[in-house]
Amino acid sequence: MGNKSLFSYLCKMRVIAFRTLREFFEQPEYADSEISLRAWYHDVKTAEWKNSNELKRRYKSASLVGDGRVVFNIRGNEYRLIVVIDYEYQMIFIRFIGTHKQYDNINAKTI
Repeated sequence: MGNKSLFSYLCKMRVIAFRTLREFFEQPEYADSEISLRAWYHDVKTAEWKNSNELKRRYKSASLVGDGRVVFNIRGNEYRLIVVIDYEYQMIFIRFIGTHKQYDNINAKTI
């Protein structure tokens, strides 16, 4: 199996943590993001990407910003979601969810 772990061959993506998304869309001012965030969550938790090329085939507008970080446009780019992906262990760690304006005030490469 080389450098790959047995775990990476048996599991689909795990998202850490859905609670972060839920806490965001349960806020009244961000309630309009719920359907899009739930759809993104359902889609990625069933993914089996081995690398960023496979991710980009599914999400052409996703931005790879380095160190495993990926920026997804949510709800027509009204919101931005930053995650760190560990392809070997099939894990996605949510680092940021916010409006486009909030995103402009952070550094996607270090958050």
